[in-house]
Amino acid sequence: MKKKITYLLAVVCIVLVSGISFAQNAPIDFESGGFGANWTWAVFENGTNPPLEIIPNPDPSGNNTSETVAKFTALQTGNPWAGTECMHGDIGTFTLSSSNSIVKIMVWKPVVSDVGIKFVRPDGSALPEIKVANTLTNQWEELTFDFTGRIGDPNTIDQDQIVIFPDFDLGGRTQDNICYFDNITFSAGTPVGEPTVPAPTPTLPANEVISIFSNAYTPLPGVNLNPNWGQATVVSFVVIQGDTVMKYGGLNFQGTELNQNLNLVSAGMQYIHIDFWTANSTELNFFLISPGPNQESVALVPPGATEEWVSVDIPLSSFEPTVNLTEVFQLMFTGNGTIYLDNIYFSTMLSDVREVENSFPSDFVLEQNYPNPFNPATNIRFSIPEANQVSLRVYDLLGQEVATLVNQFMNAGTFEVSFDASNLPTGIYTYSITAGDFQSVKKMMLIK
Repeated sequence: MKKKITYLLAVVCIVLVSGISFAQNAPIDFESGGFGANWTWAVFENGTNPPLEIIPNPDPSGNNTSETVAKFTALQTGNPWAGTECMHGDIGTFTLSSSNSIVKIMVWKPVVSDVGIKFVRPDGSALPEIKVANTLTNQWEELTFDFTGRIGDPNTIDQDQIVIFPDFDLGGRTQDNICYFDNITFSAGTPVGEPTVPAPTPTLPANEVISIFSNAYTPLPGVNLNPNWGQATVVSFVVIQGDTVMKYGGLNFQGTELNQNLNLVSAGMQYIHIDFWTANSTELNFFLISPGPNQESVALVPPGATEEWVSVDIPLSSFEPTVNLTEVFQLMFTGNGTIYLDNIYFSTMLSDVREVENSFPSDFVLEQNYPNPFNPATNIRFSIPEANQVSLRVYDLLGQEVATLVNQFMNAGTFEVSFDASNLPTGIYTYSITAGDFQSVKKMMLIK
């Protein structure tokens, strides 16, 4: 009987120990009886590496009334990435999930610079830190780090160490900076929206295209969609109604290597086409790169361009003269949030939209379609004097949308698009353009 009781106690102890070892020790508040104050913290890449100190809150009058906080002295002689890390196991063992992917930290700093946070597994594997800059100085400020884009990555399973970079300044420090941090919390992230339909299928002939990523075309041989450039971005691929779409989770930057120097001039390429979808990004830039490296970028996220597929055709001339178009060998995206990408290809012409050559419009104009009345096709011409997100849509008399003719970011110019109404009944329709603050509506008549 005693043996059985002893055995049961041993089993209970094993279960308890196992449960504790796979629990997350948070919040990290540096208070007596809490987490952080009694952990073993190591300082690295910081000159003489003065130790992390746990001290009374130097400014309890602000929005942090905690009794004790952590003090980190970032030395001028230290590296920009100087930081501190707890001992493996201090934070417990946890896997990044929807319940703990939003990380917040209170900071008090004399300068504006990035704060970085990353988590490490027992074998030392980790994804790069996520960085967020403080906006206030000499007062407490709470910063939020969104790790939802990394959920499911193998490097975020069974993490047991936190690393903090309180003053990550690649520009270099001009003095020693005393930084305080406190109250590191983990909470559930708001689910990020995702597309439910694929991007529009390209219609350009294959011989007019050099494809980098698209189900519609054979890709350029040897393209590496996820090279190791030290990025924090998590790249994955999802299938939407049979179409494979590339997903950038937690984007900071993400490169693509072409495995060759591509001569876009001799190939007759004029544009780079990109379809993207996002629910939460506020910044997205695309870079073309030639050896040097020489790179130039174009911003892709206009205000309000979220939660729908946006098609962009960027003239390759936008990257000249910085980029040598006769030897392009890399592409890159930078920005934030979660981005879905499809149909990345170079082309000799615009998809379905014809640009009128030598046009330099000074005003926004939506012209009357011609012919009008029409059967079954007509042409619509419009002008934009500056680069803008442009949508051109057709509606019936009930206000129901029957066609989207344009929905993309376009450079200044005059353009013409054809509208084929073969599948629509006789009647009066309206077509509406939106380009920035400009809106215009006109009527047209289909007679069969």
